[in-house]
Amino acid sequence: MRTSIATVCLSGTLEDRLDAAAAAGFDGVEIFENDLIASSSSPESIRARTRDLGLSIDLYQPFRDAEGAPPDRFAAVERRMRAKLDLMARLGADTVLVCSSVAPDTIGDDALAAAQLRTLADLAAERGMRIAYEALAWGRHVSTWDHSWEIVRRAGHPALGLCLDSFHVLSRGSDFAGIRSVPGEKILFLQLADAPRLAMDVLQWSRHHRLFPLQGGLDLAAFTQAVLDAGYTGPLSLEVFNDVFRQADPHRTAVDARRSLIALASGLNGGADGALTPAPALDGIAFTELGVDPSSAPEMETLLRALGFAHTGQHRSKAVQLWEQGAARILLNAGAPSPAEGSAAIRAFALESTQPEQSARRAEQLLARPLPRRRRQSEADLTAVAAPDGTEVFFVRTSPAGWHDDFLPTGETAAGAGITGIDHLSLAQPFDRYDEAALFYRTVLGMADDEAGEFAAPFGLVRTLAIRDPGRRVRIALSVPVLRRGEWAPAIPHPQHLTLATSDLAVTAAALRAAGVETAPIPGNYYDDLDARLALPLALRGKLHSLGAMYDEDERGQYLQLFTPVVGGRVFIEIVERVNGYRGYGFANDPVRMAAHRAQRLRKEVRD
Repeated sequence: MRTSIATVCLSGTLEDRLDAAAAAGFDGVEIFENDLIASSSSPESIRARTRDLGLSIDLYQPFRDAEGAPPDRFAAVERRMRAKLDLMARLGADTVLVCSSVAPDTIGDDALAAAQLRTLADLAAERGMRIAYEALAWGRHVSTWDHSWEIVRRAGHPALGLCLDSFHVLSRGSDFAGIRSVPGEKILFLQLADAPRLAMDVLQWSRHHRLFPLQGGLDLAAFTQAVLDAGYTGPLSLEVFNDVFRQADPHRTAVDARRSLIALASGLNGGADGALTPAPALDGIAFTELGVDPSSAPEMETLLRALGFAHTGQHRSKAVQLWEQGAARILLNAGAPSPAEGSAAIRAFALESTQPEQSARRAEQLLARPLPRRRRQSEADLTAVAAPDGTEVFFVRTSPAGWHDDFLPTGETAAGAGITGIDHLSLAQPFDRYDEAALFYRTVLGMADDEAGEFAAPFGLVRTLAIRDPGRRVRIALSVPVLRRGEWAPAIPHPQHLTLATSDLAVTAAALRAAGVETAPIPGNYYDDLDARLALPLALRGKLHSLGAMYDEDERGQYLQLFTPVVGGRVFIEIVERVNGYRGYGFANDPVRMAAHRAQRLRKEVRD
């Protein structure tokens, strides 16, 4: 199906938005009136620019407070409509959006509304144009799609039809099954927007918190399918009001937007409207690559040895070390560009895919940016794409002959400290990449949301979202400050951590102590509260206190956590023991962990 995007979704001048929409592969745009008014380009210039970019102008919007106007005001409505239709002729647009009136003097009379819309449709028809009537969820008298359809049906004009907006329908919890009975030719336009489930005024919800499809909690797939079942043949168009999107790079936002439509369309009409390569099964995280510099590399090597890892391999042609213990593999890359923040960073990870080529093909279909790799003839040909925050994601098979063979054995063997594998990765996202990242991992990797939360951290609110594959072999936790940090906040700008699984946390903790590594100091207040909240067995209470470990539990089991110091100003390692099938991530403990790391850094600064 054709795709379109409203200019209100993007940042920048109208020209910036048009360029971004075209570059992302959209077929058309909705011109938002305010964007045109603020443009220094004439309507004729905008028409020429869209034509040169290969874009159609699918809708001009919005035309407000039209129907239900008192007779003495309706003459002004007619005058305004004539002016806008003339403007549309200059733009080359043939459909105008009329949204249900919110004016205080609007008369609640369906017969009057139908008659006035019929009059306006006559004006449009004279110019070969159409009016798409939309029920705003907060309309003064018309606020539901079925009410707007009743008025359009009454008007009975061939140039008048419906605009159906998913947000206005789904935010009210309206039953949309009846849309299937609307004649397809009377649905002139379809606007799509997702949103998180929020208990707030619907107008504020709409103006500030909309999201692209599959980024929120609304049932976009079922709604869109109902509209298609009615016989709608126009474009899938996005109309998303979002404070973050309106200040983000329009080219990135446009790609994110189109990715959402590609993923949505793949589930419509049995996939006939945009079949995607199925996401292959993932068998785990093959390795995590840390970028290090001369100051952080020795510190990270010392920490890995303390955790029982061994430097088992050296890359044939790159300054990359392979460190292993059990199924946990960590690469230290001293030849990577210096991280933007701190002196160490998680710069890449590799996923064990049952079909790496198929994973790469799906990523390409969903507009993931491919990353070229320089390699020698004897080295593995690895496929990598960029996640929204720049992290490189590889699709690999470790055996038979794969990436592991690019490393020459050093002869070292791991001493062992109970580490069995990589449990999950935790990646803090830039403020304007969080929703984009969630959509990327859901769609490109075929993962699903696992656990979400929001908590008060020492220096502001932090939002978290864990995403996992169906088999729970790959887990990625995303986090973002709810508001941008100011100059005061001394926390790590975008902290990252690698979580390692251990079969026995006591064994791993003993190895760290023996190596002189001080884990994050958990305050006594935490344990007092833990003892008050939970009637833990004495043996477990004693173990937590003695190890300086944190604790969480769910209906299945328990979660024990230890945290290493921060290395390179940004990266640390979490060691966890999952007991009896615990499935969470211990997010509730994050504020205490953040404060403990802050206290540890302050003490180090004093010592240094």
